[in-house]
Order: sequence, then C-alpha cells, then structure tokens
Amino acid sequence: MFVDSAILYAVGGRGGNGCVSFRREKFVPKGGPDGGDGGDGGSVILRADPQIDSLVSIYYEPHRSAESGGHGKGKLMHGRNGRNLTVLVPCGTAVRLESGETVADLVEPGQEYIAARGGRGGKGNRHWLTSTHRAPRESTPGEEGEAVTLRLELKLIADVGLVGYPNAGKSSLLRALTGAQPKVAAYPFTTLNPVIGTLAFEDYTSLTIADLPGLISGASRGVGLGHAFLRHVERSRMLVYVIDMAGADGRNPWEDYLSLREELEKYNKALLARRAIVIANKMDIPSAEANLRIFAEKTGTRPIAVSAATGAGIEPLKKLLHRESKRRQRSFRQGSGRSLRSAAGTYEAR
Repeated sequence: MFVDSAILYAVGGRGGNGCVSFRREKFVPKGGPDGGDGGDGGSVILRADPQIDSLVSIYYEPHRSAESGGHGKGKLMHGRNGRNLTVLVPCGTAVRLESGETVADLVEPGQEYIAARGGRGGKGNRHWLTSTHRAPRESTPGEEGEAVTLRLELKLIADVGLVGYPNAGKSSLLRALTGAQPKVAAYPFTTLNPVIGTLAFEDYTSLTIADLPGLISGASRGVGLGHAFLRHVERSRMLVYVIDMAGADGRNPWEDYLSLREELEKYNKALLARRAIVIANKMDIPSAEANLRIFAEKTGTRPIAVSAATGAGIEPLKKLLHRESKRRQRSFRQGSGRSLRSAAGTYEAR
C-alpha cells in the first residue's frame, strides 16, 4: 500500500527523577548527600532512508514515544538515559507543524530531524549541599518530553515525472520505457498512486521515471487528486508532458497542454522553468496526425511523436533521455552544482 501523507504524534521520553540519598557507611555516620541525577529522556528522531518508499508504517502506527530516562540512585549513581526512537521515512519527506509551517525537508539519505526532544533528568540532593545545609532533602523530578503533532508529506524524488491528463497513456509509456508494470486500463484515474520505473542504459547510467496520477483542470485548487499529485511534480527534476494526440476522450490536445501548464503555474510558477519534453502519444490512431499539425501551430511547440501501444518512437525517446542522463552526470562531475531542477528549457522534435 502506498501512503504519501500521514499524521505523526511524537512524544519524547520523560526525564528520570533525581534521588534523595545519604552516604551511610561504617565509621562514617554523617557521610553527606549522595543522591544521583535522573537520566535524560530519549528523543523521537525522523531519518530519511532510501529503502523506504511510503509512509504506510506511520499511517497505521501514528503514535511514537521514546524511552524515559532512569531515576537517579544513591552513591551518586546517575540514571540511565532513555534510548532514542528513530522513525525511518522515505527520502523526500516534508515535515510540517499543525500550523502548516514546514520545519524540515528530509531529502538526502541519512538526513535527520528531531521531532520530539526528551525531557531533562532531575537533580539529586547532592546539588543542594552547602556549608550550612549539610543534609539536604531536596531533589527535582524529571521534565516531561516534548509532545508534538506533525504532518508528514512525501514528495517523490524522480529524475523524470510524467505529467498528463487521465487516459493520456502515461502508464503505457512508463511500461514501454522501463518495463515497470503500472496498472493500465481505458478509464480515468487508473493510476491513483505514483509508480516509479528505472530506465537503465548500456553505459550504466540510469534515470528514474515516475508515472504520476492524472492531472485535471482545477488541480491547483485541490480538484481531483489535486495537491496529492502536484506535490510529487515538485520533486521531479524533469517533466515529460504526455499528450493524447488522438483526442480519444473528446478533448483538444493543445488545450490539454495549455491547461496542464496553467495548473502547474498556479501551483508553483517555478515548475514552468523545469526542463521538459512534450510527448505526442497515441500516434497510431488516424486522427493524431492532423491534431499534431494543429498542436504545433497553436502552441509553437513540436512534440516528439510516439505510440506507447505499438512502440513507435520509443527508441528515439530513450536516446533523448540517455543524452539528458549523460548531461546530468557530466554536470555533477564538473562540480557545477547544477541539476535538472535548475536548468530551464523544453525539448522539441528535430
């Protein structure tokens, strides 16, 4: 089960109490205070793990508490510190407070965020010893740990995100490119959750491609799958607009394309600066050729013509994506710090 949003109730461990104790040994009738301090409570820590791909474990077990600290004892024995509780989350998890403020964005493997800190341990009676107060009986209890409610939202990190209306053929295209097995059917919203496939090349470079749920008009306002879709688009380093060039559902392909860009702009204007490819899918259907010419006239963009159903145009598309993969690797080796996310431009058919 894929879950990309969950509520976490995190509670840090309570600190242990300080101890009231006095040294009692033979021939030492007035040994003085020797009460130890309580141990600190453990903290709840979120850690990004590349092996985790969903928030499902937190969805079903939202209450997480760290261990409390041990109480202090006589002979100046310090209570044991409570163990931290580490909660593994997928890379790409955003952490928000109830107010909506984002307090952490766990993108890199191993990146951590302390969700709820443990309470400090109390002080033993030895801290109250003075020249005039030789037998103190004061101590302090341990502090309560933090208790917080957090909303976790997963924004998938993929090299390429397939963007398009329902039934545009995104799942079929992903299958043709990567061999992944997303659900494919002739009805809208077949893809309710993102599916990721890997396109591997002979030179050992690769690209991850995400089949994202279909976008519809009004998504920026939460219509359809709305924000659940758009937050995954944010982390895709490159966008591939998949257009049903046959207009099989009675829509105009060029209006679909302009509507997609409009929804992305309303949600986050920076998405329009993302590197992008426009794919004219379903070119095996007779009406697609005429629509392709009109599309180029209406939008000023020449899409790359493919048919995910027959495989036509898939190999040239793979070569184009391969060039993009090598460009990205070269950019990293040169230490430019650029990524697909910061390189604007739109690919067109030559």
